[in-house]
Amino acid sequence: MQKTLLFAATGLIATPAAAGEMQLNVEIPRLRVSEYHNPYVALWIEDGSGKVVSNLGAWYDVDLKGEDGSKWLSDLRTWWRRSGRSLKMPVNGVSAPTKAPGQHPLRFTEGSRQLKKLAPGSYKLQVEAVREVGGRELVTIPFQWPPRGTQTASASGSKELGDIRLTIKP
Repeated sequence: MQKTLLFAATGLIATPAAAGEMQLNVEIPRLRVSEYHNPYVALWIEDGSGKVVSNLGAWYDVDLKGEDGSKWLSDLRTWWRRSGRSLKMPVNGVSAPTKAPGQHPLRFTEGSRQLKKLAPGSYKLQVEAVREVGGRELVTIPFQWPPRGTQTASASGSKELGDIRLTIKP
């Protein structure tokens, strides 16, 4: 039996050598606007029919008093309709504070809670961002699980998200 260590604030999972690993790099661009707020971001995996099979992250203002931070999660419209509204926030290993502009790496292993429900097949990584006094954006990256070899794919947002890079290793 493998022991898994969960870093809830960062979304990182560390395990001894496992078969199958997913690495993400999410870029939040620095925008030159008069009023900037860090975006709320949701990251999840959908199967071929569009059903959410795993929530990877929900970055929001966890420091607001009471439920004030989570009440704005519904602005992440796609994620909210497909999964978010059925969750009781905060969710251990999923909820985290908003992130400042920059590169944000995440890593998940096959035995982790986030990937254990992935049966062999086609999936989509979805990354959605929304920002107060800003816009909303959804970036999608299709992938196959389990990986037969190292797979790398990327997509870029046009404003609220920068480059999203997905690497899957057997």
